[in-house]
Amino acid sequence: MRYTKDWKDYELIDCSYGEKLERWNRQILIRPDPQVIWKSERTHRLWAQASARYVRSRSGGGQWQVFQRMPAAWQVRYKDLTFNVKTMGFKHTGLFPEQAVNWDFVRRVIRESGREEVKVLNLFAYTGAATVACLKEGASVVHVDASKGMTLWAKENAEASGVADGNVRWIVDDCMKFVQREIRRENKYDIIILDPPSYGRGPKGEVWRLEDSIYDFMSIVEQVISDEPLCVILNSYTTGLSASVMKYIIDDVITKKRGGACEADEIGLPVTDSEGILPCGTTAIWLAE
Repeated sequence: MRYTKDWKDYELIDCSYGEKLERWNRQILIRPDPQVIWKSERTHRLWAQASARYVRSRSGGGQWQVFQRMPAAWQVRYKDLTFNVKTMGFKHTGLFPEQAVNWDFVRRVIRESGREEVKVLNLFAYTGAATVACLKEGASVVHVDASKGMTLWAKENAEASGVADGNVRWIVDDCMKFVQREIRRENKYDIIILDPPSYGRGPKGEVWRLEDSIYDFMSIVEQVISDEPLCVILNSYTTGLSASVMKYIIDDVITKKRGGACEADEIGLPVTDSEGILPCGTTAIWLAE
């Protein structure tokens, strides 16, 4: 499993009985997590001193229970990156801290390439953490997300991290339709990052299920990989889409045509109280060399 121990402003303190106890800078949050099926004793004092807790409803959805006065939004830093976070619908904060291991990876790839220009396509780009990471290394980035609100949030993160003046295009669009247009325009990218949702609907009600759609989508994405590519990074939070399945798809769609190699593994977060690692999803990485 891949993970980083370099977080200072985020900490997964403990997890038990289906919930995580987390520190986001100075704010202590309790959030549900379906991976936490163990029932270890909750001995840490902060379980009883949380700022807020997200409680699921039996009828679907849920809500935040706020126990202490807390800001509507605040910032957390990872190394030289700064992100704006807040408690939002469906338990989220606008940032997935386990992805820091991938931010580090893509920055290293850009830095070690030695190229004056690296073109990055960030699909399903959400609040732009990977976009900001790539901009920090001087890459040019096309950031694509279907949500205008998330794209505005990503711009705020770029501003907070000091890269708002970087070479970036902010695109609010359906990712598949955007890639299809890029094929017609013959635009190519050296690095492609994908963080697709498990389930969603397109602008005309089209249903997206990752297991049903990802193979065809990766076949389309392969067509916008440059002639001298660096890597493709595919993330998944879908329980049924294992690392081996993701590797098989990328090998079949990309490696067979372009060579290189693909590796896939879980990513996770260290748990301070138990010294264990909480699995938080899977990343498959294709490297040209």
